[in-house]
Amino acid sequence: MINEYADEHKKMRALAGRIYDLDKRVYEEIGSNLGRVFTGDRDRTIDNIIKMFADTKESHILRSDLALISNMARSIRNKKVHKAVMTEYDEIVKTIDKLKLNSDKVEIIDKYIAGLNTLVMKKRFLEGQHLIICISRSYGSGGDDIGFGVSDNLEIDYYDAEIFKTVLKRLEAEKDGLIDASQMKISSASKLAKKNPGLARDEHFSLKEKISKLNRYHGLSIRDAVFFNQSELLCDMARKQDFVVMGRCADVILTNNCIPHISIFITAPLMQRVQRIMELNHVDKKTALRQVREVDRAHASYYKYYTGRRWGQAGNYDLSVNSASYGIKGSVDFILNVLKVNGIEKS
Repeated sequence: MINEYADEHKKMRALAGRIYDLDKRVYEEIGSNLGRVFTGDRDRTIDNIIKMFADTKESHILRSDLALISNMARSIRNKKVHKAVMTEYDEIVKTIDKLKLNSDKVEIIDKYIAGLNTLVMKKRFLEGQHLIICISRSYGSGGDDIGFGVSDNLEIDYYDAEIFKTVLKRLEAEKDGLIDASQMKISSASKLAKKNPGLARDEHFSLKEKISKLNRYHGLSIRDAVFFNQSELLCDMARKQDFVVMGRCADVILTNNCIPHISIFITAPLMQRVQRIMELNHVDKKTALRQVREVDRAHASYYKYYTGRRWGQAGNYDLSVNSASYGIKGSVDFILNVLKVNGIEKS
Protein backbone atom coordinates (compact mmCIF):
# COMPACT_ATOMS: atom_id res chain seq x y z
CA MET A 1 0.00 0.00 0.00
CA ILE A 2 2.84 2.38 0.86
CA ASN A 3 4.63 1.58 -2.40
CA GLU A 4 1.40 2.17 -4.38
CA TYR A 5 0.94 5.54 -2.71
CA ALA A 6 4.58 6.49 -3.38
CA ASP A 7 4.27 5.55 -7.06
CA GLU A 8 1.01 7.46 -7.44
CA HIS A 9 2.45 10.53 -5.73
CA LYS A 10 5.51 10.35 -7.99
CA LYS A 11 3.27 10.28 -11.08
CA MET A 12 1.24 13.25 -9.86
CA ARG A 13 4.39 15.23 -9.13
CA ALA A 14 5.74 14.53 -12.60
CA LEU A 15 2.43 15.61 -14.15
CA ALA A 16 2.34 18.79 -12.06
CA GLY A 17 5.88 19.55 -13.22
CA ARG A 18 4.81 19.15 -16.86
CA ILE A 19 1.98 21.65 -16.31
CA TYR A 20 4.33 24.18 -14.72
CA ASP A 21 6.91 23.74 -17.51
CA LEU A 22 4.25 24.05 -20.23
CA ASP A 23 3.06 27.35 -18.77
CA LYS A 24 6.65 28.63 -18.66
CA ARG A 25 7.35 27.58 -22.26
CA VAL A 26 4.18 29.20 -23.63
CA TYR A 27 4.99 32.44 -21.84
CA GLU A 28 8.55 32.45 -23.19
CA GLU A 29 7.40 31.67 -26.74
CA ILE A 30 4.80 34.42 -27.08
CA GLY A 31 6.41 36.99 -24.75
CA SER A 32 2.94 37.94 -23.57
CA ASN A 33 2.53 41.04 -21.46
CA LEU A 34 -0.32 39.19 -19.73
CA GLY A 35 2.14 37.22 -17.64
CA ARG A 36 2.22 33.56 -16.63
CA VAL A 37 -0.49 31.51 -14.97
CA PHE A 38 1.85 29.97 -12.38
CA THR A 39 4.34 32.58 -11.15
CA GLY A 40 5.34 31.08 -7.81
CA ASP A 41 8.36 28.99 -6.88
CA ARG A 42 8.43 25.76 -8.94
CA ASP A 43 8.44 23.26 -6.05
CA ARG A 44 5.75 25.07 -4.05
CA THR A 45 3.61 25.51 -7.15
CA ILE A 46 3.91 21.81 -7.96
CA ASP A 47 2.81 20.98 -4.40
CA ASN A 48 -0.21 23.24 -4.86
CA ILE A 49 -1.12 21.60 -8.19
CA ILE A 50 -0.93 18.16 -6.57
CA LYS A 51 -3.48 19.30 -3.97
CA MET A 52 -5.77 20.35 -6.82
CA PHE A 53 -5.59 16.82 -8.22
CA ALA A 54 -6.88 15.39 -4.94
CA ASP A 55 -9.65 17.95 -4.38
CA THR A 56 -12.67 17.94 -6.70
CA LYS A 57 -13.41 21.62 -6.04
CA GLU A 58 -9.81 22.68 -6.62
CA SER A 59 -9.64 20.66 -9.85
CA HIS A 60 -12.01 23.15 -11.45
CA ILE A 61 -9.49 25.91 -10.76
CA LEU A 62 -6.75 23.84 -12.38
CA ARG A 63 -8.94 23.27 -15.43
CA SER A 64 -9.43 27.06 -15.75
CA ASP A 65 -5.68 27.62 -15.44
CA LEU A 66 -5.02 25.07 -18.19
CA ALA A 67 -7.62 26.78 -20.39
CA LEU A 68 -5.78 30.10 -20.04
CA ILE A 69 -2.50 28.41 -20.97
CA SER A 70 -4.08 26.80 -24.05
CA ASN A 71 -5.65 30.10 -25.13
CA MET A 72 -2.25 31.73 -25.27
CA ALA A 73 -0.57 28.62 -26.71
CA ARG A 74 -2.88 28.77 -29.73
CA SER A 75 -1.48 32.19 -30.60
CA ILE A 76 2.08 30.85 -31.10
CA ARG A 77 3.04 31.70 -34.70
CA ASN A 78 5.82 29.16 -35.17
CA LYS A 79 3.92 26.13 -36.54
CA LYS A 80 6.42 23.57 -35.29
CA VAL A 81 6.46 24.98 -31.76
CA HIS A 82 2.67 25.43 -31.84
CA LYS A 83 2.17 21.76 -32.70
CA ALA A 84 4.58 20.56 -30.03
CA VAL A 85 3.01 22.74 -27.32
CA MET A 86 -0.57 21.78 -28.18
CA THR A 87 0.39 18.09 -28.30
CA GLU A 88 1.85 18.37 -24.82
CA TYR A 89 -1.27 20.20 -23.65
CA ASP A 90 -3.57 17.48 -25.03
CA GLU A 91 -1.50 14.73 -23.39
CA ILE A 92 -1.60 16.53 -20.05
CA VAL A 93 -5.40 16.87 -20.20
CA LYS A 94 -5.79 13.17 -21.08
CA THR A 95 -3.50 12.19 -18.20
CA ILE A 96 -5.52 14.32 -15.78
CA ASP A 97 -8.75 12.64 -16.92
CA LYS A 98 -7.22 9.20 -16.32
CA LEU A 99 -6.05 10.36 -12.90
CA LYS A 100 -9.65 11.27 -11.99
CA LEU A 101 -10.89 7.83 -13.07
CA ASN A 102 -8.39 6.16 -10.75
CA SER A 103 -8.82 8.61 -7.87
CA ASP A 104 -11.12 6.29 -5.94
CA LYS A 105 -8.35 3.70 -5.84
CA VAL A 106 -5.80 6.05 -4.32
CA GLU A 107 -5.98 6.64 -0.60
CA ILE A 108 -4.05 9.77 0.38
CA ILE A 109 -4.04 10.58 4.07
CA ASP A 110 -2.13 13.55 5.43
CA LYS A 111 -2.12 13.55 9.25
CA TYR A 112 -1.43 17.30 9.31
CA ILE A 113 -4.42 18.06 7.11
CA ALA A 114 -6.61 15.58 8.99
CA GLY A 115 -5.85 17.52 12.18
CA LEU A 116 -7.36 20.68 10.63
CA ASN A 117 -4.02 22.42 10.84
CA THR A 118 -3.81 23.89 7.34
CA LEU A 119 -5.41 27.21 8.22
CA VAL A 120 -3.47 28.18 11.34
CA MET A 121 -2.88 31.87 10.63
CA LYS A 122 0.13 32.42 12.87
CA LYS A 123 2.06 29.64 11.08
CA ARG A 124 1.06 30.76 7.61
CA PHE A 125 3.36 33.75 7.13
CA LEU A 126 7.08 33.19 6.99
CA GLU A 127 9.54 35.86 8.07
CA GLY A 128 9.66 38.64 5.51
CA GLN A 129 6.32 37.80 3.91
CA HIS A 130 3.65 40.48 3.78
CA LEU A 131 0.25 40.50 5.46
CA ILE A 132 -2.48 40.34 2.81
CA ILE A 133 -6.14 40.31 3.86
CA CYS A 134 -8.65 39.45 1.13
CA ILE A 135 -12.24 40.46 1.85
CA SER A 136 -15.32 39.38 -0.10
CA ARG A 137 -18.72 40.74 0.84
CA SER A 138 -22.38 40.55 -0.07
CA TYR A 139 -23.96 43.80 -1.24
CA GLY A 140 -25.26 45.96 1.59
CA SER A 141 -23.36 44.15 4.34
CA GLY A 142 -21.00 47.08 5.00
CA GLY A 143 -17.99 45.05 3.85
CA ASP A 144 -16.23 48.02 2.27
CA ASP A 145 -16.48 50.07 5.47
CA ILE A 146 -15.33 47.12 7.55
CA GLY A 147 -12.39 46.44 5.25
CA PHE A 148 -11.30 50.07 5.38
CA GLY A 149 -11.62 50.02 9.18
CA VAL A 150 -9.39 46.94 9.43
CA SER A 151 -6.72 48.47 7.17
CA ASP A 152 -6.88 51.77 9.05
CA ASN A 153 -6.41 50.07 12.42
CA LEU A 154 -3.55 47.91 11.14
CA GLU A 155 -2.09 50.95 9.35
CA ILE A 156 -1.73 49.11 6.04
CA ASP A 157 -2.90 50.02 2.52
CA TYR A 158 -6.48 49.50 1.35
CA TYR A 159 -7.53 48.63 -2.22
CA ASP A 160 -11.08 48.57 -3.51
CA ALA A 161 -12.36 48.66 -7.10
CA GLU A 162 -11.82 52.37 -7.62
CA ILE A 163 -8.32 52.45 -6.13
CA PHE A 164 -7.34 49.30 -8.00
CA LYS A 165 -8.54 50.86 -11.24
CA THR A 166 -6.17 53.77 -10.69
CA VAL A 167 -3.24 51.44 -10.03
CA LEU A 168 -4.09 49.39 -13.12
CA LYS A 169 -3.44 52.42 -15.30
CA ARG A 170 0.22 51.47 -15.09
CA LEU A 171 -0.51 48.37 -17.15
CA GLU A 172 -0.84 48.26 -20.90
CA ALA A 173 -4.36 46.86 -20.69
CA GLU A 174 -5.54 50.13 -19.17
CA LYS A 175 -3.76 52.12 -21.87
CA ASP A 176 -5.77 50.18 -24.46
CA GLY A 177 -8.99 51.26 -22.80
CA LEU A 178 -9.84 48.09 -20.91
CA ILE A 179 -11.98 48.30 -17.80
CA ASP A 180 -12.75 45.66 -15.20
CA ALA A 181 -16.28 44.59 -16.03
CA SER A 182 -16.75 42.77 -12.74
CA GLN A 183 -16.69 45.50 -10.14
CA MET A 184 -15.82 48.94 -11.55
CA LYS A 185 -18.31 51.59 -10.47
CA ILE A 186 -20.28 53.42 -13.15
CA SER A 187 -20.35 57.20 -13.52
CA SER A 188 -23.30 58.83 -11.82
CA ALA A 189 -24.20 60.29 -15.22
CA SER A 190 -24.85 56.80 -16.59
CA LYS A 191 -28.43 55.61 -16.79
CA LEU A 192 -27.25 52.14 -15.80
CA ALA A 193 -25.64 53.53 -12.66
CA LYS A 194 -28.93 55.09 -11.67
CA LYS A 195 -30.60 51.69 -11.98
CA ASN A 196 -28.06 50.01 -9.72
CA PRO A 197 -25.00 51.91 -8.37
CA GLY A 198 -23.42 48.69 -7.11
CA LEU A 199 -23.48 46.83 -10.41
CA ALA A 200 -20.82 47.33 -13.07
CA ARG A 201 -21.58 46.85 -16.73
CA ASP A 202 -19.51 45.69 -19.70
CA GLU A 203 -18.28 48.50 -21.92
CA HIS A 204 -19.73 48.28 -25.43
CA PHE A 205 -17.28 47.77 -28.29
CA SER A 206 -17.89 47.61 -32.03
CA LEU A 207 -17.28 44.31 -33.85
CA LYS A 208 -14.09 45.75 -35.35
CA GLU A 209 -12.83 46.79 -31.89
CA LYS A 210 -13.64 43.36 -30.43
CA ILE A 211 -11.72 41.55 -33.19
CA SER A 212 -8.78 43.91 -32.79
CA LYS A 213 -8.62 43.40 -29.02
CA LEU A 214 -9.10 39.62 -29.39
CA ASN A 215 -6.04 39.45 -31.65
CA ARG A 216 -4.09 41.82 -29.39
CA TYR A 217 -4.63 39.63 -26.33
CA HIS A 218 -3.79 36.27 -27.84
CA GLY A 219 -7.33 34.99 -28.24
CA LEU A 220 -8.45 36.00 -24.76
CA SER A 221 -11.69 37.90 -24.33
CA ILE A 222 -11.42 41.48 -23.07
CA ARG A 223 -12.71 40.42 -19.65
CA ASP A 224 -10.17 37.58 -19.45
CA ALA A 225 -7.34 39.90 -20.48
CA VAL A 226 -8.28 42.38 -17.75
CA PHE A 227 -8.50 39.57 -15.20
CA PHE A 228 -5.05 38.36 -16.18
CA ASN A 229 -3.59 41.84 -15.82
CA GLN A 230 -5.18 42.51 -12.44
CA SER A 231 -3.98 39.08 -11.25
CA GLU A 232 -0.43 39.90 -12.27
CA LEU A 233 -0.58 43.27 -10.53
CA LEU A 234 -2.11 41.79 -7.38
CA CYS A 235 0.67 39.18 -7.06
CA ASP A 236 3.33 41.80 -7.69
CA MET A 237 1.88 44.04 -4.96
CA ALA A 238 1.59 41.12 -2.53
CA ARG A 239 5.33 40.50 -2.76
CA LYS A 240 6.11 44.11 -1.86
CA GLN A 241 3.65 45.40 0.75
CA ASP A 242 0.94 44.70 3.33
CA PHE A 243 -2.64 45.55 2.34
CA VAL A 244 -6.36 44.80 2.49
CA VAL A 245 -8.04 44.10 -0.86
CA MET A 246 -11.77 44.00 -1.55
CA GLY A 247 -13.09 41.29 -3.87
CA ARG A 248 -11.39 40.71 -7.25
CA CYS A 249 -11.08 36.92 -6.61
CA ALA A 250 -7.91 37.90 -4.73
CA ASP A 251 -8.10 34.95 -2.33
CA VAL A 252 -7.98 32.35 -5.12
CA ILE A 253 -5.45 34.28 -7.23
CA LEU A 254 -3.02 34.39 -4.32
CA THR A 255 -3.69 30.73 -3.45
CA ASN A 256 -2.85 29.69 -7.01
CA ASN A 257 0.39 31.65 -6.81
CA CYS A 258 1.36 30.20 -3.42
CA ILE A 259 1.21 33.62 -1.73
CA PRO A 260 0.04 33.46 1.92
CA HIS A 261 -2.98 35.56 2.86
CA ILE A 262 -6.07 35.66 5.07
CA SER A 263 -9.51 35.42 3.46
CA ILE A 264 -12.66 36.87 5.01
CA PHE A 265 -16.28 36.86 3.84
CA ILE A 266 -18.69 39.47 5.23
CA THR A 267 -22.46 39.22 4.91
CA ALA A 268 -25.71 39.94 6.77
CA PRO A 269 -29.36 38.80 6.57
CA LEU A 270 -31.01 39.80 3.29
CA MET A 271 -33.63 42.20 4.64
CA GLN A 272 -31.12 44.05 6.80
CA ARG A 273 -28.93 44.54 3.74
CA VAL A 274 -31.97 45.76 1.82
CA GLN A 275 -32.69 48.34 4.53
CA ARG A 276 -29.09 49.57 4.34
CA ILE A 277 -29.25 49.93 0.53
CA MET A 278 -32.56 51.81 0.83
CA GLU A 279 -30.77 54.34 3.01
CA LEU A 280 -27.54 54.54 1.00
CA ASN A 281 -29.08 54.65 -2.48
CA HIS A 282 -32.26 56.54 -1.52
CA VAL A 283 -34.54 53.96 -3.14
CA ASP A 284 -37.70 52.13 -2.11
CA LYS A 285 -37.75 48.60 -0.72
CA LYS A 286 -38.61 46.90 -4.02
CA THR A 287 -35.77 48.65 -5.86
CA ALA A 288 -33.27 47.95 -3.07
CA LEU A 289 -34.18 44.25 -3.05
CA ARG A 290 -33.64 44.05 -6.80
CA GLN A 291 -30.29 45.85 -6.53
CA VAL A 292 -29.03 43.54 -3.78
CA ARG A 293 -29.98 40.42 -5.70
CA GLU A 294 -28.48 41.70 -8.96
CA VAL A 295 -25.12 42.59 -7.41
CA ASP A 296 -24.88 39.36 -5.41
CA ARG A 297 -25.73 37.33 -8.50
CA ALA A 298 -23.08 39.18 -10.54
CA HIS A 299 -20.41 38.63 -7.88
CA ALA A 300 -21.27 34.93 -7.55
CA SER A 301 -21.17 34.43 -11.32
CA TYR A 302 -17.83 36.23 -11.72
CA TYR A 303 -16.26 34.33 -8.81
CA LYS A 304 -17.52 30.97 -10.11
CA TYR A 305 -16.30 31.68 -13.66
CA TYR A 306 -12.74 32.54 -12.65
CA THR A 307 -12.22 30.28 -9.64
CA GLY A 308 -14.60 27.32 -9.95
CA ARG A 309 -15.60 27.98 -6.36
CA ARG A 310 -18.92 28.91 -4.83
CA TRP A 311 -18.92 32.56 -3.74
CA GLY A 312 -19.84 33.03 -0.08
CA GLN A 313 -19.47 29.37 0.93
CA ALA A 314 -18.01 29.46 4.43
CA GLY A 315 -15.53 26.63 3.89
CA ASN A 316 -13.71 28.68 1.24
CA TYR A 317 -12.70 31.38 3.73
CA ASP A 318 -10.67 31.67 6.92
CA LEU A 319 -13.41 33.69 8.57
CA SER A 320 -17.07 34.43 7.78
CA VAL A 321 -18.67 37.35 9.61
CA ASN A 322 -22.34 38.32 10.01
CA SER A 323 -21.95 42.10 10.23
CA ALA A 324 -25.53 42.48 11.48
CA SER A 325 -24.49 40.74 14.70
CA TYR A 326 -21.75 43.26 15.50
CA GLY A 327 -22.33 46.42 13.46
CA ILE A 328 -19.59 48.07 11.39
CA LYS A 329 -17.25 49.00 14.24
CA GLY A 330 -17.99 45.80 16.13
CA SER A 331 -17.15 43.73 13.06
CA VAL A 332 -13.85 45.58 12.68
CA ASP A 333 -13.02 44.92 16.35
CA PHE A 334 -14.04 41.26 16.02
CA ILE A 335 -11.75 40.71 13.02
CA LEU A 336 -8.87 42.53 14.73
CA ASN A 337 -9.31 40.35 17.83
CA VAL A 338 -9.21 37.16 15.73
CA LEU A 339 -6.00 38.36 14.10
CA LYS A 340 -4.52 39.31 17.48
CA VAL A 341 -5.22 35.87 18.93
CA ASN A 342 -3.26 34.46 16.00
CA GLY A 343 -0.32 36.76 16.61
CA ILE A 344 -1.19 39.27 13.87
CA GLU A 345 -1.21 42.85 15.14
CA LYS A 346 -0.21 46.35 14.08
CA SER A 347 3.56 46.47 13.89
